[in-house]
Amino acid sequence: MKTVLIKGGTVVTQNAKREVLQGDVLIEDGRIAQVGKVRGSADEVIDAAGDVVMPGLVNAHTHVAMTLMKGIADDMPFGDFLDRVFAADAHREERDLELGTKLGCLEMIRSGTTTFVDMYYSEDVIAKAVEQAGLRGVLCWAVLDQRFTTQKGVPLDNCKRFFHSHRGREKVIPGIGLQGVYVCSEETFMASREFALEKGLLLHFHLSETRKEVYDHKASTGRRPAEWLERIGFLGRQCLAAHSAWLTINEVRALARAGASIASCPVSNMKLATGGVAPIPEMLAEGVNVSLGTDGSTTNNSLDMFGEMKTLSLLQKCSRWDPTVAKAQQVLDFATVNGAKAIGLGHELGSIEAGKRADVIILDGKSPNLRPLLPGNVVSNVVYSANAGNVRTSICGGQVLMRDRQVLTLHEGEVLMAAESTALELLARR
Repeated sequence: MKTVLIKGGTVVTQNAKREVLQGDVLIEDGRIAQVGKVRGSADEVIDAAGDVVMPGLVNAHTHVAMTLMKGIADDMPFGDFLDRVFAADAHREERDLELGTKLGCLEMIRSGTTTFVDMYYSEDVIAKAVEQAGLRGVLCWAVLDQRFTTQKGVPLDNCKRFFHSHRGREKVIPGIGLQGVYVCSEETFMASREFALEKGLLLHFHLSETRKEVYDHKASTGRRPAEWLERIGFLGRQCLAAHSAWLTINEVRALARAGASIASCPVSNMKLATGGVAPIPEMLAEGVNVSLGTDGSTTNNSLDMFGEMKTLSLLQKCSRWDPTVAKAQQVLDFATVNGAKAIGLGHELGSIEAGKRADVIILDGKSPNLRPLLPGNVVSNVVYSANAGNVRTSICGGQVLMRDRQVLTLHEGEVLMAAESTALELLARR
């Protein structure tokens, strides 16, 4: 793999000291070789003078192939929303999934995400598109009880087959995606846990997204979802719980005791008006690892992690009447180092440090919304001022996916046209 030298940028390292440096980043063999003043040249030199150089963002929860269904179920009650989305999803074919994934990958490349966690069925189809795009995908095959699924065969068996056929790949990382307590029995949860521990896989699942989910589960089991998962012995460090909005302090402590992570999805929860604000300050106080996700394009309509960072911070401040909670640096951590830790790759991703994988994005520092760019305001500008349109260059594992806003791994025009026509066909089938 060729060497890449990023010259003269303002480098938001996200290292242990959270240093912001003026200097260079040298990439060799897909990893960061040097940070600071680099002498010499490289196969490819990127001039970042006046720009912001930072780690690629980690989207810790999404359903990437759902981009083709964007906007089909907006502005309606949650039950009606589910009915419409499930009706469309039941008619999806492999080409829909492939093009939906490519469209989503284009959006993520353009908005600075380099690693994402996906939960869906047919992750083998999704994996092909992810590899073409060059992003890193932790692809968690949807697992639920057989009586609730539209998949052919047993979902956990399908997940196991996906793992065996895709393990060891550079940028596709198989995982297990448990749908939630409302469609997964204790047996399904524990069998999934056993396989995850045996193979070292991420256990990703929806948790306490809605009040109804929580109350229904307590009515049937006598316990709230997180309490129940702790009681059956499911929770552990390999767990990444999406949403986690309707939690008591005892449930927060249960997640902390287990070493589990959460992926907060504030825009999705706000848009669906499911109520509840994730208790982020309590999670941080108890030691829960907090990461950030967009959720899918039917519930959020966007895969923009910059928008998600700002929204999370403002929602927490507003709901607590406290401008000091969810500080800019904490929120940037959620989208970088904490996201990397949540997927078990904290030693490999999330910061710009020698030895780590070269997941780097460059923001156009000449954009008026990022100026003035001063030593003391860079992180605040990234969280409160930046947007997806500021991303100029995206690099994942040393591979340049987009340079000067030109996507290099996918033919953007062809994907957009094909996705448009395929979306119309899907709606017609529904």
